[in-house]
Amino acid sequence: MSLGAAAALTLSIAAVPTPVVAVDQIDSQPLRNRVDVAGIMKHEQVFQKIADENGGTRASGTPGYDASAAYVAKTLRRAGYRVYQQRFEFPVFTELAPATLSQVSPNAQDYETATFDYSGDGDVTGVVVPAARIQIPPPDEAGTTESGCEPGDFEPAPAEDAIALVQRGFCDFAVKAANAEAAGYDAVIIFNEGQEGRTDVFAGTLGGPMDIPVVGMSFEDAEALLAQIEAGDVVMNVTTSTQVEYSETQNVIASTRTGNKLKRIMVGAHLDGVYAGINDNGSGSATLLEIATEMAKMKTQPRQMVQFAFWGAEENGLLGSEYYVENLKPINVKKIKANLNFDMLGSPNYVRFVYDGDGSDTTPAGPPGSGEIESIFTDYFASQGLESEPTQFSGRSDYGPFIAVGIPAGGLFTGAEGVKTPEEAAIYGGTAGEWYDPCYHQECDDIDNLSMDALDEMSDAAAHATWVLGRTKTLP
Repeated sequence: MSLGAAAALTLSIAAVPTPVVAVDQIDSQPLRNRVDVAGIMKHEQVFQKIADENGGTRASGTPGYDASAAYVAKTLRRAGYRVYQQRFEFPVFTELAPATLSQVSPNAQDYETATFDYSGDGDVTGVVVPAARIQIPPPDEAGTTESGCEPGDFEPAPAEDAIALVQRGFCDFAVKAANAEAAGYDAVIIFNEGQEGRTDVFAGTLGGPMDIPVVGMSFEDAEALLAQIEAGDVVMNVTTSTQVEYSETQNVIASTRTGNKLKRIMVGAHLDGVYAGINDNGSGSATLLEIATEMAKMKTQPRQMVQFAFWGAEENGLLGSEYYVENLKPINVKKIKANLNFDMLGSPNYVRFVYDGDGSDTTPAGPPGSGEIESIFTDYFASQGLESEPTQFSGRSDYGPFIAVGIPAGGLFTGAEGVKTPEEAAIYGGTAGEWYDPCYHQECDDIDNLSMDALDEMSDAAAHATWVLGRTKTLP
């Protein structure tokens, strides 16, 4: 899962209204009986072996990713699917040296910081100017602080060299940074939002190269810095050492040979990972591969064309899914009736999260029809005597480009760097006060970093939704 993906993406295709999803009561038991954890783990073991043989990584642009894509494509062709390997170029970001962040005046002080992916290279000393709509203390709901999301949140830079200070939340990091740059700032500090689990120094991805340095800061340091700024000007120095080169990667798209081509269900998961990426997102990719291969063995065929998508360069900013959607003709956008997304289905300290398509518990809501997709999952879990929780349609995974053009979407997630609450621990087990995945974006995200229970429960729900949408007669 990408740490800095957009909540609302601006793509080259105009948004096309899509009819609200309507579904029949479909018995998914035949497919769920076929999809099991043993089959998923066979694919996970292949992904781990590929990582082990390729420097410990399956990141896009590396031999480990190419080998993962080759394995997926070969497996799907053998299962009988039409397979298209969509190749594209993408920018590869490298941090040459750690970022530095220090206060020059009125007091000399060094701060812990981190470089955002695709930050520009630079050395900037200037006065720090806070963006508008910063919220101290932060709002209760994470991801809702809109500071920096509009150009008007930044007053024109007051000096030749100036640094913008902005709070994490609501919109893409790139939007905040671009708005600051357009207002004349030479560097940007993005500080964490402040809720539990969102206080430490952090850095995400900007999704594409930027000209100015962009670095992260903890909520505590930013709160103290803002207090100093109220008393007078604060001058800081920011340095980053970065470079961007271009490489080729690919999406793997597999289509059923039967089903109405005018009504397509796109089921996706990103194939790339940070390091080995066995939970993020080998778990989603392996589950998708298991569903696709077992579905191909069934005598009953889908009524709609079902397309399984394995996205590249998600960790670089949803670049694979964005490339796919940007290159769809408007008529083909209309053909996609629903997008399902499965990202991190095996978190060891998991919660059964369902994307909040109707926006009843979080904001924003998805396009019309997303609420109905949410209900497919929540009703399924309820039928199995399992509780589930809504999670924000934050745009942090590959459904983002689809909802940006009006396609209904939904999906499942078992948690990343968020902190499990005592209430969640009482329902789902696990440990309150710890991340849902303590190995999120770390080297320990390997074959041992998985909950078999989570994979079992979430893969059945994923198979159920895929089969319901693929078989329903009433889809508009």
